[in-house]
Amino acid sequence: MANRIKQRLKEGKAVVNGWLAIPSGFSAEVMAQCGWDSVTVDMQHGIQDYLSMVQCFQAMAAHPVTPLVRVPWNEPGIIGKALDGGAWGIICPMVSTREEAQRLADACLYPPTGKRSNGPIRAAMYGEASNYQKIANDEVLVIPMIETQEAIDNIGAILDVPGISGIYVGPSDLGFSLGMAPSLDREEPKILGIYEMLVRETKRRGQFAGLHNGTPGYAARMIDMGFRFVTIANDSGLMARAAREAVAAVRKAAGPVAG
Repeated sequence: MANRIKQRLKEGKAVVNGWLAIPSGFSAEVMAQCGWDSVTVDMQHGIQDYLSMVQCFQAMAAHPVTPLVRVPWNEPGIIGKALDGGAWGIICPMVSTREEAQRLADACLYPPTGKRSNGPIRAAMYGEASNYQKIANDEVLVIPMIETQEAIDNIGAILDVPGISGIYVGPSDLGFSLGMAPSLDREEPKILGIYEMLVRETKRRGQFAGLHNGTPGYAARMIDMGFRFVTIANDSGLMARAAREAVAAVRKAAGPVAG
């Protein structure tokens, strides 16, 4: 089985990615039916652990979404387990140097390219059991997060590490690193200039730039800028936003009785 979003990215199309903070197979099943190209289980800032990740993957398996994971840190043990559990790509936080990018690639890829240990307990089920190890290095996405001034300074060296597929920008931590308040959907000229540079540097290497967004409108703007992997909020945030809008609409329509 091919990684559907990898093919989409090769064709220059944008990937619209969902994000799972809620450790629930049912939540994942609902999200998987909403039209996302991929859905990422967030093991860093979400409430997910390894078993809930597997449950989310199981719940999404009947639907045409590509399962990804944001791991807690650049640590080969959890990266290998996430891949063995069925992830088709790893988003790794706080990668700021070539050496850190190399460690990420080593953990994601089998020898001779990398140092990933063999044992795809669930991943092998997504293709012929005897074939997974042959296709994994070509199909798994290796995605460092760019979240610091140091990473911006080292972006060329990070992108030039063999095996790196693209990058994923964390706007809150990037802003924090630059002395700004943490937020999504940033409008600071300095940040927008950095985004343009990242799009340019990835594009000329045949890689992609990804970004976490707070709203659909901003995500569409970033696609127009050249980002080819965009996330919109997360499951808990989207649920809360829809709930607030529903309650507000009822109170407004019903007037003083509901107000």
